[in-house]
Amino acid sequence: MKYLITGGAGFIGSHLTETLLNSGHHVTILDDMSTGTYNNINHYKKHEKLNFILGSILDVNLVQDLVSKCDQVYHLAAVVGVKHVMKNPVETIRINTLGTENILHFCSKYGKKVLIASTSEVYGKAMQIKKGNKGLNEGDDSIFGATKIRRWSYATSKALDEFLSLAYYQEKNLPVVIVRFFNTVGPRQLGEYGMVIPIFVSKALLGDPIPIFGDGSQRRSFTYVGDVIKGIIKLMENKNAEGQVINIGNPDEISINDLAKLIIKQTNSKSKIEYISYEKAYGHGFEDMSRRKPDISKINKLIGFQPTLGIEEIVEQVVKYMKSI
Repeated sequence: MKYLITGGAGFIGSHLTETLLNSGHHVTILDDMSTGTYNNINHYKKHEKLNFILGSILDVNLVQDLVSKCDQVYHLAAVVGVKHVMKNPVETIRINTLGTENILHFCSKYGKKVLIASTSEVYGKAMQIKKGNKGLNEGDDSIFGATKIRRWSYATSKALDEFLSLAYYQEKNLPVVIVRFFNTVGPRQLGEYGMVIPIFVSKALLGDPIPIFGDGSQRRSFTYVGDVIKGIIKLMENKNAEGQVINIGNPDEISINDLAKLIIKQTNSKSKIEYISYEKAYGHGFEDMSRRKPDISKINKLIGFQPTLGIEEIVEQVVKYMKSI
């Protein structure tokens, strides 16, 4: 098979690229390297079945050419990370909407199956009003804040990606799979764009203060990148996943305070926790959620998906990677 992976030099994209190459497939990466890195792909950049293209998903002619030559597309390219989103709101909206429209248009024109990477951000504040301890279900309402709150521009742009994808499926019969990622973590993820685990681990290894935004009581669910890669490949192989919105994540939760303590313990660090207000961290226009965890019953029914690594094992993997670079 010949695959096109947009954002293939990024954290998730590079792991997907490696897996597909190791399975004997041809892979073309399209990446503008705004958040991807050459370090992510250096170890297989000379692979005979890899083609790396430095370019943008906003380049209509380039996207058309690459889509026409592949068999399937994994569309992972997007503006990522809360910090990056807060600093680059125009870029966030343009890339996430116009870029995805380019991919969908040409996948439809040439009849190529495509996976669209969405995000748990699409749920917005839905977890705040959900009763009981159940995770977020694909059928739950999206609840966003006011448009003056800049964070919601990212969530809204990704929601529009989903609307576009479903429209192409329903109107154009495009075989599309939409996957909502919940905090995918693991080796190669960097902290430059606000990713919490690599930030905490790098600070702990240096003995520097670990920055927690807010009071640290907010709870999150983290999913190992290896589990995610296996899951999305199986979803692309499953006909019943077409035209579906599907969560992929780990329902186990941990508070940010407990996460910091776990990382300090696993690194034998002398780091202290430093609390920073959201306004100081991000400026005006930020709003956070107290919890966000997935209901994974749908993906379990479709492909038997279950996470294999918990938070302690994930942290071990990240610590090992950080020590190696």
